[in-house]
Amino acid sequence: MPKQKISILVPMYNEAAVIAAFFPAIRAVMEKADVDYNIICVDDGSTDDTLRLLTEAAEDDPRIRVVAFSRNFGKEAAMTAALDYADGDAAIPIDADLQDPPELIIDMIARWREGYDVVNAKRVSRQSDTVVKRGSANNFYRVFNRLSDLQIPENVGDFRLMDRKVIDVLKRLHEKDRFMKGLFCWPGFESATLEFERQERTAGDTKFNYWKLWNFALSGITAFSTLPIRIGIYLGVGVSAFAFCFGVWIIAKTIVTGVDVPGYASLMVVVLFLGGIQLFFMGLMGEYVGRIYMEVKDRPIYVVAQEIGFDEKH
Repeated sequence: MPKQKISILVPMYNEAAVIAAFFPAIRAVMEKADVDYNIICVDDGSTDDTLRLLTEAAEDDPRIRVVAFSRNFGKEAAMTAALDYADGDAAIPIDADLQDPPELIIDMIARWREGYDVVNAKRVSRQSDTVVKRGSANNFYRVFNRLSDLQIPENVGDFRLMDRKVIDVLKRLHEKDRFMKGLFCWPGFESATLEFERQERTAGDTKFNYWKLWNFALSGITAFSTLPIRIGIYLGVGVSAFAFCFGVWIIAKTIVTGVDVPGYASLMVVVLFLGGIQLFFMGLMGEYVGRIYMEVKDRPIYVVAQEIGFDEKH
């Protein structure tokens, strides 16, 4: 019987500093796994030597394949491309910075062979992150899972194993504004979870800042829940009911005690409060309308400039 095949999926953007350490670490693990494998690297429009180093690595090792984008399309697009090119019986996305330990791949494959279609890798702590990042990440998972019908496991990133049947479902999801953590969970299937300690980056710097993380979180919530916009309905009904009751009270008070001089401060508070609510929900509606706009244009999620190491064009 032929060996099972695993595709290792690696999105990269300006990761020249870690490439020399990454491939030996992956090879050392995969040689113990008793599987065939390939490593599909997606260069997301890097501006450093990432593409050159990947090309050299692919020339030295036929198991390394490189997909080079025409420009930077973002990590979610790079992960989508890696899934599109994955040809293994299972696939494992992993970051090139080695914060996710490659050694865990052995245990993932073992659980997969037990019959699980998805094997998640969960961080038991986030000590390598800043206090602000830890707090914002924990709050994001709580908010997302409260607002969305789809539940994503807390502290589980892209690092996981997915069976071929899961990959085939993911390849049928063509939305343009992609939140991969949610998409990975959407197909369902039987899953298991392994825990690990996340390490510091081997080299280089993270490509995310707090502004990007905020936009990423907003994109994830609006991609999988319409509850935020429904809150506007409930809040509007509540404010209207309060205004009606307040109006009745003013009429009754005027009949009994006569006309009072209105208070400027209270009037300004009410106007600013209602104006803020309106602007907030107009912006929220704009977020959903913007998503519709991006979808109806139907532009491709990514554009490939080069394919390196493939036997034939994909």
